[in-house]
Amino acid sequence: MSLIHRRGGADKNMMGEYSLVEAALPEQLPHTAGVFLYDPLTRRLEPRLRRDWAHIAGGQDAEVLSDLESDFRRKIDDAGAVGFLAWMEDTLSNLVRVSERRPVEIGDFRATLNRLYREHVPVKILPFETHLPLFTLRAAAGRFGDQQQVEEDGWIEAPPDLRLAESMFVGRVTGRSMEPVIPDGSLCAFRIGVTGSRQGKRVLVENFGESEAGGERYTVKRYRSEKMQAADGSWVHDRILLEPLNPDYETLELREGHDCRVIAEFVRVLE
Repeated sequence: MSLIHRRGGADKNMMGEYSLVEAALPEQLPHTAGVFLYDPLTRRLEPRLRRDWAHIAGGQDAEVLSDLESDFRRKIDDAGAVGFLAWMEDTLSNLVRVSERRPVEIGDFRATLNRLYREHVPVKILPFETHLPLFTLRAAAGRFGDQQQVEEDGWIEAPPDLRLAESMFVGRVTGRSMEPVIPDGSLCAFRIGVTGSRQGKRVLVENFGESEAGGERYTVKRYRSEKMQAADGSWVHDRILLEPLNPDYETLELREGHDCRVIAEFVRVLE
C-alpha cells in the first residue's frame, strides 16, 4: 500500500496504517483482541491489546493471550516494525490472526492508537481492575469531598502498569497552566486525599474564594504552604501558594482565612 505523508500547512496529520488482531478461541466466535498502529514515516509500531482474557478464555489460552502484548513488544524490539509486520502477516495461527492493514490519519500517535482501540475492541469493564471511573472535576469534588451521590460519566481503561485502587478516578484537565506535564484537555488519573505532606505535590483543589469572584473554582496546581509561629508557639499556615508549571501563568496566593480544599492528588496523565 502506498501512503502519502502530509506535513506543514493547515493539515499537520499524516497517513499511517492499522491492523486488527483477532483471537479464535475454541467453540467461540472470534474476538477482536486489539490493534496495531504503524507510522511508516518514523517506523513506529505499537500494539494495544485487551486485558479481560480471564473473563473470556480459560486455562492455558487465557495465560497465553494475557502475555501476548508484552510478547509482541519484545518481537518488535528484536525485528523492527517492518520485520515484525511481515512476520505477523505471513504467519497464521490457530489462535491469533491479524487483519490486512488499513489507512488512518495520525495526529497524535498515542491518541490515535487509543481511539482505534476504543472503536474496535469491545472490552469488558472491570472496575478498579482495568478501568477507573470518569468524573468531571466538579462531580469528583462532590462525590469524594461532600460524599454526594454522583454517577460516573463512564469508565476509562487505565494503562497496565498503573496499580489501581478504589480511591482513584479519572478527570479531564483543561487549560495550559500545568503544561508541559499536563497538556490542555488531558485525561488524568487522581487519587483521593494526599498521603503525607502536600508540600510540592500536584493536587486538585476546590478554591471557594475564586468561585465568588468569578474565577476558576476547580484547579490542578502544585501546592506549597508557608507557616508562621503563633503567639502560643504553635505553627499555622500564613499563606498557601497554588503554583502553575507554565511560566506564562501566575501563582495563586491564598491568605489565611481563604477557604480552599484539597480534593485529590494528581497521579499521571492517561491521554
